[in-house]
Amino acid sequence: MAEYRIDDLAQVSGVSVRNIRVYQDRGLLPAPLRSGRAAIYTDAHLSRLRLVTNMLGRGYAFAQIAEMLAAWESGRSLADVLGLEEAMGASWSADLPTQVSIRELRQMFGAQLTPATTRKALDLGLLRRQGLGFVVPSPQLLAAGRELVRLGVPLAEVLDLAAELQREVDHVAALLVGLVRRYVLDPKGPDWLPTGDEVPYFADVLRRLPPVVTSALTAAAARSTARVIPEMMGDRLEALLKVTPFDQA
Repeated sequence: MAEYRIDDLAQVSGVSVRNIRVYQDRGLLPAPLRSGRAAIYTDAHLSRLRLVTNMLGRGYAFAQIAEMLAAWESGRSLADVLGLEEAMGASWSADLPTQVSIRELRQMFGAQLTPATTRKALDLGLLRRQGLGFVVPSPQLLAAGRELVRLGVPLAEVLDLAAELQREVDHVAALLVGLVRRYVLDPKGPDWLPTGDEVPYFADVLRRLPPVVTSALTAAAARSTARVIPEMMGDRLEALLKVTPFDQA
């Protein structure tokens, strides 16, 4: 189980420290655990924070969210609730958010880092403002983008690609998750909600699902890469192989 200080929780979730404290004061976020003088947050807190921000984004007021959370938790033990929330909030990727300064971004992308491309990266969620710098939710995506720019692809095109890639991956991930919902959860009934005894089963499904989706997407991407690169670059390779030493001279 991951542990976060409040600054870490803010960085991972994209929610400001101030708002985290507000949600805590309103009873929407459980109090942190205590380790000496340190306040420690867990994946359960991260999951609850994501749930709260999602509901706020859908127009619910603080009081409405508090009522729904209380109703949802009624009849369930604290262990059941925390187990389910940890399953929903657990990170299955080593690609953890990191901070980056504007100077570091300029070193990576040079003159192509303009107000327009920065704003586009923010709109796409590839960057998040934090103080005078930024948080990069996915350093691996940033590294891939930097390498494409180093190869000569314009940064604006790389950002367009990132947006399209995310849409396509969302679609495929939804297909995979939809199969699990259709054959694992929906047979229990279209309106099924886990009872106290069934919460551990539901939490187990949620824990097992992310690595399955990730593995399937990674394997499919590797197979596609092995096929697409030769198909798209094969003509250049064939032409190169036809060049004789005399022609090169």
